[in-house]
Amino acid sequence: MDQLTNPAHDLHGFFFEDLAIGTTSEFAKTISEADIQLFADVSGDINPVHLNAEFAGTTMFKGCIAHGILTASFISTVIGTQMPGPGCIYVSQNLKFKAPVRAGDTVRAVCTITELNEKRKFVELQTQCFVGDLMVIDGNATIMVPSRG
Repeated sequence: MDQLTNPAHDLHGFFFEDLAIGTTSEFAKTISEADIQLFADVSGDINPVHLNAEFAGTTMFKGCIAHGILTASFISTVIGTQMPGPGCIYVSQNLKFKAPVRAGDTVRAVCTITELNEKRKFVELQTQCFVGDLMVIDGNATIMVPSRG
């Protein structure tokens, strides 16, 4: 697989013509307790499984877990800032949450081009998140990418 690096400029990402099947890009971040609290504050999702250790300890997770959508947001980071990058438009996203993520875990979001639709200028991506070697999210996305023409 090819690895793309960011374009030299920040205002426009890759054009449709720059992309190829198999191209991949990734982003990693360690999730902190503050990230979880801030996400709860911004989203309004104050489910105690994310915020209350006593309650979360009684669940199947045996402790607090990060919001799944917080973890999935790193996929958007790859798409919107790296590949295809600025100028692209999210059309759809499917996600399967496979394992919990906790404060202190480093999440690595990986996006790989699986299909290019020349007519519509749509790019299909495999979208996955990992903690170490453990896949915590598996999915796919459709992105509209600007053309040079």
